[in-house]
Amino acid sequence: MFPEPGERTPSTRDIRRWRQYLADEQAEAAVYRDLANRRAGEERQILLALADAEGRHEEHWRQLLGSDVGSPKRGALRTRFLALLARRFGSVFVLALAQRAEGRSPYDADADATNAMAADETVHEEVVRGLAARGRKRLSGTFRAAVFGVNDGLVSNLALVLGIGATGVPAATILFTGVAGLLAGALSMGAGEYVSVRSQRELLDASTPAAPARSVLSHLDLAANELTLVYRARGMSEDEAEAYARGVLATAYAATGPISAVRSQTPTHDEHEAVGTGTGAALSSFCFFASGALLPVLPYLFGMSGYAAIIVATVLVGVALLATGAVVGLLSGGPPLKRALRQLVIGLGAAAVTYLLGLVFGTAIG
Repeated sequence: MFPEPGERTPSTRDIRRWRQYLADEQAEAAVYRDLANRRAGEERQILLALADAEGRHEEHWRQLLGSDVGSPKRGALRTRFLALLARRFGSVFVLALAQRAEGRSPYDADADATNAMAADETVHEEVVRGLAARGRKRLSGTFRAAVFGVNDGLVSNLALVLGIGATGVPAATILFTGVAGLLAGALSMGAGEYVSVRSQRELLDASTPAAPARSVLSHLDLAANELTLVYRARGMSEDEAEAYARGVLATAYAATGPISAVRSQTPTHDEHEAVGTGTGAALSSFCFFASGALLPVLPYLFGMSGYAAIIVATVLVGVALLATGAVVGLLSGGPPLKRALRQLVIGLGAAAVTYLLGLVFGTAIG
């Protein structure tokens, strides 16, 4: 049984903890309101409902504190950081961070929080996860291309530069090799992405149902209803196809006539807009790969050579790998540090293998 307000005299430690909870609830409610201001429709309503729930939790701590509520405190650093991001960006990154924050609620282990409050926090995590999933879905294709392109550029060109550098060739040779690797990789990525997206759009175009010919639709036999075959071919069961086809025909004849009905069902937008264009995908892949592949070459561009250039290139790429891994972790709702370290180990591990091979071949040639 959880204690009710007034059941016991709180200690100084209790008051300090309750005040922090109160500040955290106020800060979290502010985050959801700021996010709601950048949304519309259902998402806005959901975020405002979350803010109202945090307000109920805030009231619980106010009642427990009573006259000890004191002056307002600042929320936890992570919550204030969320509030700053929400005001500046209001993006899926903020929702992903909010999802993790809701999952770290201390109420399950705190006897002064009610069962309902602990349950609320668990449900809030799932609500925010659902909202974040919408955003992830909207940017999944672009994000995948960005992460893949940057990572590929970082790892492949670092491996190339380290492998060539380990053989003992002059710094100018390493520089030209790195630039060649950057251009070759970026052009290859761009060309591959262009062909991939174009092929995908062509396949989708070939699979898109064409609108029935107006003259044919107006003469279909309602009893035989050949239109059912169209919907059965699209994956409906026989009963579903028959019911749906009869509905289509009945609507067509009962409303504005078959010709107008067909015209109104003709798409007025690009149904494959989410796939993107081949040119856009090619340019994005080129730029993402090039931006990653540039980092290992920078020390040589500024005149460095030998082990100093290798160390600086490795550090630059390592920092970039940690950053991309952390971003992946944030967007996926997972622990950013774990994802960052995984990215770092995989990337530098691949480069280390190439460096060792360069050492072996360099020794053999020498």
